[in-house]
Amino acid sequence: MPLLQYKCPRCGREFDELVKNHAEPAFCPDCGTQGVRSYSGAMLTSTGKTIKKCSGNCKTCGGCR
Repeated sequence: MPLLQYKCPRCGREFDELVKNHAEPAFCPDCGTQGVRSYSGAMLTSTGKTIKKCSGNCKTCGGCR
């Protein structure tokens, strides 16, 4: 289960959520609004190389291979 970063579009709170998969919604602990995925930090490919552009959704990308 991945630990993903989210930001609330209503109140602006940033929070982490442990989800079953990347498509599962996460809700703000303060106001209950559904959070939007936030991408920060270094993204690594399956080979361990750092990449600059990554959507975080490996099903649609295919750029790491």
